[in-house]
Amino acid sequence: MATTYRSLEIVPGETGYGRKYVWQAPVRLAHWINALAVTALFLTGLYIANPALAPNGEAANHFVMGTVREIHFVAGYALLFGFLLRIYCFYFGNNYSRSGFPFVWRKEWWADLRAQAMQYLRLERGHVHLGHNALAGLSYTFFVIFLGWCQILTGMALYSETNPGGFWDRLTGWVIPLLGGSYMVHLWHHTIAWSFVVFTIIHLYIVFFDSHQFRNGLITSIISGYKFYQKGDLDHDRWLS
Repeated sequence: MATTYRSLEIVPGETGYGRKYVWQAPVRLAHWINALAVTALFLTGLYIANPALAPNGEAANHFVMGTVREIHFVAGYALLFGFLLRIYCFYFGNNYSRSGFPFVWRKEWWADLRAQAMQYLRLERGHVHLGHNALAGLSYTFFVIFLGWCQILTGMALYSETNPGGFWDRLTGWVIPLLGGSYMVHLWHHTIAWSFVVFTIIHLYIVFFDSHQFRNGLITSIISGYKFYQKGDLDHDRWLS
């Protein structure tokens, strides 16, 4: 099935811009769940790895580490729920929820990737996608989906050590011997966590840049669901229609 786009037109009587509902409520909910969960996980993970701050007195009277670990585990479950919700949206939501999927086996996808990269380098507006473009889809697939699942699997494997033979041990315990032991799982878990910092910096820069450059309501769209477009902008990919 070919990757197809269509150019958006402006309804007669409108002055330069159109408005369309792009991000459905479950997609927006999954985005904010994941964003809050990753933030909580990173901050609590820093403390768990290096508990530099501690209250005075007996540890039993404060239980700071236990509280931080509890928040970390709850945020981990929230991230897992957010990922599962996003998978549901991918298959059962509108086509915008699966736009930008990396069709690495199609030359049309590579052409769109090159075109989008050149537009960013030249600071040109170009033909903006109403959904995700190929460059955004590639970055989300690697940094969010692939590395996100790596974090979930390594995190749940470490969590399973508290209950040998339990549910999470049976489900994810294989990760520990695969990566060479508990220490290596910790090392990979902590290292990958910093990739989310890199992604967040780039993501926020691109979001603010695109919103200013393209004037398409990109920032508010993840709250309202609506994006603006100009004549000639590209509609979503229809690969799963």
